[in-house]
Amino acid sequence: MPRNQFQRMVFAFITVVITVHAFVFYSVYVVNGDALRTIAGTTSVLSAVREIGGIYMFGRVMPVWSVVLVEFCFAYTMECIYGSPLSFKLACMNFDPKTTHPVLFETAIICATVGLMVPAMSLIATFLYYPYNNGFRVHTALVQWLRLVCFNFPFAFFSQLFFIQPFVRTVFKKIFRH
Repeated sequence: MPRNQFQRMVFAFITVVITVHAFVFYSVYVVNGDALRTIAGTTSVLSAVREIGGIYMFGRVMPVWSVVLVEFCFAYTMECIYGSPLSFKLACMNFDPKTTHPVLFETAIICATVGLMVPAMSLIATFLYYPYNNGFRVHTALVQWLRLVCFNFPFAFFSQLFFIQPFVRTVFKKIFRH
């Protein structure tokens, strides 16, 4: 897999591009779909997003592309600075990369990354999507953060383990054939 800093950055970029789009879709349709339909008075989530004019972020409604861009910036930064280096260290604490089967070691890295990134990105999302027009309350933010972690963890774990990472690894191998 990635052997130098440039390759790690490319690998993280591909992963984050796919993951952010998946999470924005998941967040809009699954986590907030009913609320969006209720607010807009429509029967479909897509109609609700069109009716509202975008997605609520930073205390105002923003276009979907800007939501994806903001989340991408946060996720890519977190993945490069925090997620990848620490997940590799956590995996190395439990498995020796030289003697462990590569599939098992990669699975350990994926699990560690999900375990680190879900709480961190859910905390960021809590503040990005917090309903500031009602005033800020710490206990409300804490409850929303825990709610997001509970929603996001199973989705992140299974999508990363079974879909996103195998696809990213395939794409990465095609880009950096040796």
